[in-house]
Amino acid sequence: MLMASVTGIFSPFPPPTISCQLVSKPALALTQNKPDPKSNYSSSSSRKALSSSIKAATEGMDERTRRIAKEVERQKAQEARERKEIMNRKIASQKAVSVILRREATKAIIDSRRRKGPTNPKKLLPRTVLEALHERVTALRWESALKIFELLREQLWYRPNSGIYIKLIVMLGKCKKPEKARELFQSMIDEGCVLDCESYTALLSAYSRSGLLDKAFSLLEEMKSTPNCRPDVFAFDKVHCLLSDMAIHSIKPNTVTYNTLIDAYGKAKRFSEMESTLMEMLADRDCQPDVWTMNSTLRTFGNIGQIETMERCYDKFQGAGIQPNVQTFNILLDSYGKAEDYKKMSAVMEYMQKYHYSWTIVTFNIAIDAFGKAGDLKQMEYLFRIMRSERIKPSCVTLCSLVQAYARAGKLEKIDGVLRFVENSDVLLDTIFFNCLVDAYGRLECFAEMRSVLEMMEKRGCKPDIITYRTMIKAYSFKGMHSHVKELRELITMVQRPPLKRKKPDF
Repeated sequence: MLMASVTGIFSPFPPPTISCQLVSKPALALTQNKPDPKSNYSSSSSRKALSSSIKAATEGMDERTRRIAKEVERQKAQEARERKEIMNRKIASQKAVSVILRREATKAIIDSRRRKGPTNPKKLLPRTVLEALHERVTALRWESALKIFELLREQLWYRPNSGIYIKLIVMLGKCKKPEKARELFQSMIDEGCVLDCESYTALLSAYSRSGLLDKAFSLLEEMKSTPNCRPDVFAFDKVHCLLSDMAIHSIKPNTVTYNTLIDAYGKAKRFSEMESTLMEMLADRDCQPDVWTMNSTLRTFGNIGQIETMERCYDKFQGAGIQPNVQTFNILLDSYGKAEDYKKMSAVMEYMQKYHYSWTIVTFNIAIDAFGKAGDLKQMEYLFRIMRSERIKPSCVTLCSLVQAYARAGKLEKIDGVLRFVENSDVLLDTIFFNCLVDAYGRLECFAEMRSVLEMMEKRGCKPDIITYRTMIKAYSFKGMHSHVKELRELITMVQRPPLKRKKPDF
């Protein structure tokens, strides 16, 4: 079970209230006037009057009944039309998705124009393709989004649109794909789209998210020399000079400008510049901080272990009316995990559950890794079970955390359980996972299993890197197995250096 909720750090948000008012329908009382046997209806005038009254009442009821029946029929017809429209949209969407999924296999046929008719991929409905593109951009499925965008550009009705390009560039920035973003930016230029501050800012954000400060600064200089496109953001190592230049040209920075600067300075660990930029933003009445400002600030102080400063900033942002989102709580979880404050971690997780902030894969990965490092295998496994019950697919980061935790605890049988899970899942494994596995077996002195990892890598299409062999060499050297060390030293000269580290998912 998770620990008690936060007291003192988080001011609780009032939960939403739903008022349900039950309204009872009044009963329809049908009364029938029975004739008085003592009454005299013998006179013809009385009978005629009664007959006329009954006839008028009957005609009125018939007319009312006909109106009600007509209204019911009209509503039924409208509902039928709406159901038909919804069904037609679903069918059209299914057909479009089917065409998109078969696109690669039928590309040669499309190019040769042998495929014709209403299902021709070059004659898809604009709404269908644009909706499919929007869904994938929103879900940050960048590979699928780019394929659909290529299909969009092949349509007979396609015209270059800078808005679509900007949305894709922003998506690629969030996915840490700055080079892909630059390629789209160049395609945007080649297709004759008008470049403005928004398009440049989108690419600038992509660079800053990945910490490419030199490219970001070069882009700022490029903006200055672009006709009719004066930048609304100058930043980084020459920020004071550039901000002065902005003031001369009467260019005021906006919220996006400040957020980009704060985030970039934080990732570059240039804390004094970050704090001064934040103070300038707060002093500017036209630029209000938002949740992205808060998240960048919290992430910066959390990463350097200044937990109290992070918490004070959280309180001040919240006091200013800025409400946190899931990314905010993921940042807090990661910061508390690094500080080994597991009580506050549990409190944040309970807070998210209480106020219905859905846990993401990043949330689970942070918590699983933190409790695994703390040796709390029971809590780690409990979170992993919740993750699977929520139908959130584990990633290599998840599996690495499990393997490392079991290795530290000396639980060889648990590592075998992780491998059984891998065999029955479609998780895409990478070299980093196998390196974790090699390190785990080396710690446990299971050298036969450690050697077998190389065969597993070959079956999965992963190549060993320098870290793989160095980890094995370290394990063999510790046990004095010099012949194996010599063999591996010969192999290490033929491999390339791996990336410095796995890219951390954006909170």
